[in-house]
Amino acid sequence: MNHYETVFILNPVLSEDQIKETVKKYEDFLVSKGAKMVAKEDWGLKKLAYPIQNKKSGFYHLFEYTVDGEVITPLEVEFRRDERFMRYLTVKLDKHAISWAERRRAKLKQKA
Repeated sequence: MNHYETVFILNPVLSEDQIKETVKKYEDFLVSKGAKMVAKEDWGLKKLAYPIQNKKSGFYHLFEYTVDGEVITPLEVEFRRDERFMRYLTVKLDKHAISWAERRRAKLKQKA
């Protein structure tokens, strides 16, 4: 089981319900493949550095999870097929990145 982090940008024309439904769909997809969700974050609507699909903003979301490596390819295939996704990035976290993510989550909890 490897530790992964996926950040994705959803189309800004989606309604709040559509965004929640999309996030839930891919969270369920990961869990059905045996993933253990470590953290989920909704970063909200952010302005993009450059236009993507003629859009200047997008809804950012982050998933942090542990799963076997062979699950990542089917997940990214589903992202490519779904027109609600503008961009995504999945990275495998090493021990330093995992500790940094834990400190960042603790700092966010402290602020809340």
